[in-house]
Amino acid sequence: MIRAILWDVDGTLAETERDGHLVAFNRAFETLGVAWRWSEARYGELLAVAGGRERLLHDMRSQASAPTDGALQVALAGRIHRLKNQLYAAIVRTGALPLRAGVAELLQDCAEAGMRMAIVTTTSAANVDALLRAHLGAHWRSRFAAVLCAEQAPQKKPDPQVYLRALQALRLQPRQALAIEDAPAGVAAARAAGVDVVAVRSFYFANAEIAAAVAVGPSLGSARGWRPASEAADTQRITLRQLIQWHRLQHAPARAAASSDRILPSR
Repeated sequence: MIRAILWDVDGTLAETERDGHLVAFNRAFETLGVAWRWSEARYGELLAVAGGRERLLHDMRSQASAPTDGALQVALAGRIHRLKNQLYAAIVRTGALPLRAGVAELLQDCAEAGMRMAIVTTTSAANVDALLRAHLGAHWRSRFAAVLCAEQAPQKKPDPQVYLRALQALRLQPRQALAIEDAPAGVAAARAAGVDVVAVRSFYFANAEIAAAVAVGPSLGSARGWRPASEAADTQRITLRQLIQWHRLQHAPARAAASSDRILPSR
């Protein structure tokens, strides 16, 4: 039985990577007089490296104008990343980062049903606050039973640290929670903690190989294109009821086997 929905942020709640972080990084480069820029395609490649500061350090190896001294690289990455976060918050305030289709409705489903929710991300608390304050208001935290960010779980996904700490904060067993993620690393992090996952593909992971999710689809705003198929009509969104059904189906064989074991005669 699900007792909490665990939400990833970047790519899941909004298309923050393409429309927010990438734009902010390039503006930070320009503001600081850094000679390089990241294309949409290049940023997609860099998403294989978890963490914005880590991506900067990784990319510096291929930038001829980057400092060669390690300490200078770390200092430059810190300056860029701090400014990027400020610029990202400014982008969010303009309304340029809407919630993805179906997200607001599913949040409301959970609220009306009394389903606990948590934010489970390894992005910074400041970035999460900027996005959710813009969409849910100044008291957005009151809608979530726990908020776990990079500050609480510094080990980046696919490390399961953030999920393990979320379960601890909520006092739940893994099978009592269901995660919503968009990327293979997030799915892997949840599964490593024993948490089932619904994967809603984002722009950068539209065609990525995603294994071990209970359901995979393109949008919470539509029942079309999901595997397993949604029970809803094609024009309807993904509801909390559908999430519960997918989770139930995932564990139905185990329950059936347990029931069968109980009624088998002794030998």
